[in-house]
Order: sequence, then structure tokens, then C-alpha cells
Amino acid sequence: MKYLHTMVRIENIESSLDFYCNKLGLKEIRRTDHKEGRFTLIFLASENSDKNYALLELTYNWDKENYTSGRNFGHLAYSVPNIYDFCQKLIDKGVVINRPPRDGRMAFIKSPDNISIEILQEGEALPIKEPWLSMKNSGSW
Repeated sequence: MKYLHTMVRIENIESSLDFYCNKLGLKEIRRTDHKEGRFTLIFLASENSDKNYALLELTYNWDKENYTSGRNFGHLAYSVPNIYDFCQKLIDKGVVINRPPRDGRMAFIKSPDNISIEILQEGEALPIKEPWLSMKNSGSW
């Protein structure tokens, strides 16, 4: 068995691609429009991902739907070489850090469609330091 992808439904292609690609750093690797089903599939991969596995599938339904978030989904998770640097880049791009990396190990953000995304430090936690230690949570994560 091989893990292939995780699918999340999105309401706006442009704002979702801005978030996932321009801010989070994923790359669009393929897109298909399904006219009969009236939906678009967009597959994204991280820099170090195999282009066929461990992908994020964004599903855009052409007919307007309002999606409700449920805690039963959980979250997406990505590791980064330096969580402090990565979180600062996200802040500089206007992304709210819902759960700052106070422990040098873990942070949470949310996509435009309210999907929780966990950012994890690769390897051991970084030494705890300011301003991260004093940052408060913002919203839910």
C-alpha cells in the first residue's frame, strides 16, 4: 500500500493557490477540469515530495457550496528545516500563526478554507526563544 494524497475542498482557486503555493511554498504539479462532474482538481507537492505520492489535492466544485469545518478531519502536517524562520516568512506574507512555535517544535496555521495546517521542526526542537515564547494563540487551530 502507498499513501497517495489528501483532498480538501476549496471555495476559491486563486486565494487557495496564493496560500498553498506563494505562502506555504507548495508547487502545483497538475490540474484537470472535469466538465461532466463540474469540478477542478489541482495537485500540489512540497519541494521534497515524490510527484506521484504524498500530494495535496485541492478540489474546486464549480457549483457554489458552503463547507463547514469539522474537527473530525484533523489537519495537514509539513516539516521544515527551521520553524522560526518559516513562521516569520509566513507572518511577513500576512499569514496568522494560530499556535506559535513556543516550544521550538510545532506551530499551526489555517488555509483560506479554514483547514488546520501543522508546521513541525525537522529533527530536534530548536532552543526556545523570543518573540515566539511570549506569543499567544490566535483563534482556533
